[in-house]
Amino acid sequence: MEKILKMGPSPHIRTKERVEDVMYDVVIALVPALLMAIYVFGMRALTVTVTAVLSCMVTEWICQKVMKQDIAIFDGSAIITGILYAFVIPAFMPLPYVIVGSVVSIALGKMVFGGLGHNIFNPALVGRAFVQASWPVAITTFYYDGNAGATVLDAMKRGLDLNGALLEGGNPYFQALLGKMGGSLGETSALAILIGGVYLIKKKQVDWRVPAIIIGTVFAMTALAGANPLLHILSGGLFLGAFFMATDMVTSPYTEKGKIYYAVGIGLLISAIRLKGGYPEGTAFAILIMNGVVPIINRYTAPKKFGEVAK
Repeated sequence: MEKILKMGPSPHIRTKERVEDVMYDVVIALVPALLMAIYVFGMRALTVTVTAVLSCMVTEWICQKVMKQDIAIFDGSAIITGILYAFVIPAFMPLPYVIVGSVVSIALGKMVFGGLGHNIFNPALVGRAFVQASWPVAITTFYYDGNAGATVLDAMKRGLDLNGALLEGGNPYFQALLGKMGGSLGETSALAILIGGVYLIKKKQVDWRVPAIIIGTVFAMTALAGANPLLHILSGGLFLGAFFMATDMVTSPYTEKGKIYYAVGIGLLISAIRLKGGYPEGTAFAILIMNGVVPIINRYTAPKKFGEVAK
């Protein structure tokens, strides 16, 4: 008798790993950066982070209720969005702005597209872009050591003394690596973010090539432009964006070749904005722009279907 093989709907390859497992791995990876933020900015860093996380979770709960979806605010995705949004804003931003940005991150950056797995843009960066467009002074005013001042990237762009952007004197590379400098809450310590990034790579939650290509591209482009490439990669939101935002499974390409194009594009855009743009930092805008290009990248880098006949 002839056997009939039946194939059900995808996915056909399954693992025991759940969404929660992936999300909480990312939360664990963000802990070193949070601890460093508390060390640099004090308990205000924890206040801002908790406020953002709770605002994101409440907003998602409301949206899921309105949309009649299953309540899944503890799957970790809203928690990650809250932490990442808090990490890309100043530690002393007024809490009402923190809440508004968190609501926008979830409502407009995620739920308006249908929820987890359907959003086109990184939700935390959508919230940051909204706040930057609405209250540009609040999101570009950085307090550290009790005073407001320029960040390292801003100082380099305007030709200012770097010591004014560092918490302590001494080697600027060492200070930038540790995070003893002005900047957004969770992006100052390249070392802390690198530790979290290595953890995610070891857990196979991110493709190491994406952050490596982004950071390498920025290093090469800033070196070619005659800037300080080492300070460029250690300062600002480059490490945070490369390891935790550009690698987002939902908003990044799913093909191997596509990931390379995507990462190079982000690196080139960051370099162009930092060197020639009006802002000293360009990581958030670069990732959002390339998020929008991902569907095109996926389309033109998709492998041929099994059994497909060439035209």
